[in-house]
Amino acid sequence: MSDKLTDKYFARGKKFFGIKYPIISGAMTWVSDPNLVAAVSNSGGLGCLAGGNTPVDILEKQILETRELTDKPFAVNLITIAPLYRDHIELAIKLKLPYVIFAGGFPNKKEIQKVKDSGATVLCFASTESIAKRMISFGAEGIILEGSEAGGHVGHVSLTILLQQVLFHVKDVPIFVAGGLATGKMCAHLLLMGAAGVQLGTRFAVAEESIAHPNFKEKFIRSKARDAVSTPQFDSRLPVVAVRALRNKGIDEFGLLQLDLIKQLDEGTIRRQDAQMKVEEFWVGALRRAVIDGDMLSGSLMAGQSVGLINKIQPVKEIIDELVVDIEDELQRVKAELG
Repeated sequence: MSDKLTDKYFARGKKFFGIKYPIISGAMTWVSDPNLVAAVSNSGGLGCLAGGNTPVDILEKQILETRELTDKPFAVNLITIAPLYRDHIELAIKLKLPYVIFAGGFPNKKEIQKVKDSGATVLCFASTESIAKRMISFGAEGIILEGSEAGGHVGHVSLTILLQQVLFHVKDVPIFVAGGLATGKMCAHLLLMGAAGVQLGTRFAVAEESIAHPNFKEKFIRSKARDAVSTPQFDSRLPVVAVRALRNKGIDEFGLLQLDLIKQLDEGTIRRQDAQMKVEEFWVGALRRAVIDGDMLSGSLMAGQSVGLINKIQPVKEIIDELVVDIEDELQRVKAELG
């Protein structure tokens, strides 16, 4: 019988995904390509392919390519606010994906059931207590509880509050925790609190296998936690999902875009849905300029506050192995401390 405490605390997440370690690599648009996703899955974690607003034929090629690179489970992340969202759902059903994660907004009950009927296990993100409860009532089989410390599209509630509101009370589905995570020591304590597993994004964004531009990775390594700021919403008529990214000219340009769109709404020269589309188009383009082209000035440097904990570029396997060792060490330390 193994004396590893990770055997006990990894058990629920391992069984849920059928993987070695319940460590999820967050789906990051432009970053989470087949190479990175496969590297995470091949290293024992769960890689997540970012659907974003990828053209359907390209996303299909990426899914098939990922299947060629790994025979291990991986998930595909579908963004509910993406213009191609409904087409992505049909693709997921067609390809009979094992795991689908809804993000960016909230799928309805019919959409969740439709994907489940294809044989997929469905997870949903939750950034508030009410969203978590609603997604479970809609049929979500797992929840990724994400605090506002995370990078990319985020909610407004910190992880410390969400843990007390959701993790401590929800027992009927596994809860995976995300937002501001970068160390095995912290992950160990979340497992002790009842998490079935953890999700990290920013740390994998600077992995050797990440397609991100060297300028992008170097910027992350040099940045502090306070550099990763969340964007504001200026007008309720233009509801924007907050985005956390490193402060640069791109953040300022997004503020100016919102003000211009609000002016157009005042003048009646743009419809609300078209204005929201402009917002999403901005982030898709700005993120590509940063990740692919290395534009650190006006590109979108989406990062969680965990960026302040990252100080080197490592291979994916080394990242996961280090996390697992540190989790075990901390669990053993706590056990000894409690006597």
